[in-house]
Amino acid sequence: MKKLFAVVLLVVLFAVAGTASAEWKPSRTIELIAPANPGGGWDMLCRTVQKALTDEKLVEKNVIVVNKPGGGGATGWNYLKGKKGQGEYLSATSTLLMLNNLLGKSEITYKDVTPIAALQTEWISIAVEQDSPWKTVKDLFEAIKADPSSVPVGVGPTLGNNDHLMFLELAQEFGVEPASIKFIVYPGAGGEIVPALLGGHVKATTIGLGEVLEQHKAGKMRIIGVSADQKLDFLPDVDTFTAQGVNLVFPHWRGIIGAPDLTPEQVKYWDDVFTKMVQTETWKTLIANLGWSNFYQNSAEHTTFLEKSTTDFDKLLTQVGLKK
Repeated sequence: MKKLFAVVLLVVLFAVAGTASAEWKPSRTIELIAPANPGGGWDMLCRTVQKALTDEKLVEKNVIVVNKPGGGGATGWNYLKGKKGQGEYLSATSTLLMLNNLLGKSEITYKDVTPIAALQTEWISIAVEQDSPWKTVKDLFEAIKADPSSVPVGVGPTLGNNDHLMFLELAQEFGVEPASIKFIVYPGAGGEIVPALLGGHVKATTIGLGEVLEQHKAGKMRIIGVSADQKLDFLPDVDTFTAQGVNLVFPHWRGIIGAPDLTPEQVKYWDDVFTKMVQTETWKTLIANLGWSNFYQNSAEHTTFLEKSTTDFDKLLTQVGLKK
């Protein structure tokens, strides 16, 4: 009987030890990679996540943000790709991860990393200089149609992203030939575009709302339209494109990816952390202040979403003439 009890006890102990060893937690500083310059949407997402995780004490290790701009996000994502199996490395992402690949600008796809979560969505805006004569999107596109070279439009971090695609759809609605538009590409995204617009180097920009909201409210530039489905309570002086006679609603999401080949235990850890984070008042307040909306998907949901979105964007790129 004693021998039987000892055997049972050993089995239980091994089972407990196995369970304990299967649990994973970061063993070093957590690195959030913003694949663009400070001030852009990816950078803002990383710093918002950093603050929420830290203030709510959802992780035990320090969280830092590392900017790795270049290649429309590819520089940062390739850096992440080199951290195979290391769960402490995460990066901001968006549709550009798919679009760059579909357009032949990058070899990396969501299959080369580990999808972790979609976190937020925001609306895309069109902003102009504060003293610009254009009050509506129609005014802007009439000016572009009349003299495209006189209306440089800032976009970043590369052509083919959501902001660019939305602008092309608007151009088609107003009868403007997409190829005639003078786009100025800023690899640093919002961190470079905003100073460019403030300095008069471009006359307009198509950009995530959160990246220009503060400047608009401060009277330093003007937002003349947003891609929202209805007027935004925090932006009562700006009409949607729909209200301006264009049937176009276009959201822009951002999320988090991890290094390749993360274990199920590592993925579960981040699923648990981000599920808790998006329910906190800290997170809700931070994103509300930026004009963002919650758009949470866990790892499994986000992977399925990326698969479908890749197919959908492939069709859209062909439709607007960016892909043959």
